[in-house]
Amino acid sequence: MTDGTAEAGYPDIWKRFSPRQTLVRYLWFLGIVFVAVWSVRHLDIPWFYFLDAHVQVADLAVRMIPPDWSYFDVIAQPLIETIHIATLGTIVTFFIAFPLAFLAARNTTPNLATWFIGRFILVASRSVNTVVWALLFVAIFGPGPVAGIWAVAFRSIGFMGKLIAEAIEEIDEGPVEAIASTGASRLKVLLVGVLPQVLPVIYGTSIYRWDINIRESTVLGFVGAGGIGIQLYASINQFAWDEVSLMLLTIFGVVVISEYVSAIVRQKIT
Repeated sequence: MTDGTAEAGYPDIWKRFSPRQTLVRYLWFLGIVFVAVWSVRHLDIPWFYFLDAHVQVADLAVRMIPPDWSYFDVIAQPLIETIHIATLGTIVTFFIAFPLAFLAARNTTPNLATWFIGRFILVASRSVNTVVWALLFVAIFGPGPVAGIWAVAFRSIGFMGKLIAEAIEEIDEGPVEAIASTGASRLKVLLVGVLPQVLPVIYGTSIYRWDINIRESTVLGFVGAGGIGIQLYASINQFAWDEVSLMLLTIFGVVVISEYVSAIVRQKIT
């Protein structure tokens, strides 16, 4: 007796991908492997260092344990300064990224030229690392937390502005059109029709970026932009690994607390 499915032209054995799809997937895989191998071959990697890497890791662990808890009095103030840098940098970011987001959103920007300017600023901000921004602002303001605040802010503008702009572009246009039909000004339309729809995204993105900035601020001291990174860099140069382990533990603790706070706040907002 012949199976009805076979007569209907269905295969006897079900396969997730067709032969052509399988071939394309294998070609993609081989392409990725080729790019990876080609990239490694063009890097000057001293492979012989890997031979005793496990020995170096064990030796470093022995030097870092136990942490030097008496050094906490020295790093307490730089640690608090790091949190202040991240917080103030996020506040500055909010006041700059907020109007830029409306400028970079297609449905709220006045024209194509302003949209291009807004997008260009957001892309330029994201394309430069926080440490590079810190180097620039250290040259402008000199070493200290001011350079760190502006470095954090300029790196965060692109992140926050892009997410807020995308949220603005995805709003429900119904309330906006209804408010505009009453003869309200453009500013009134933005404040009443657009802003309430994106406020949760603005709050959530700001808290999330503050959480990220806490982590990024810990290394700004490496280039003189304030925070605990200065002490961390000095202890590493002096091979004081027990002090380094203490700072790593305190940084980990601060990051965990900031992650918990940001998660709670985002949960309350949404």
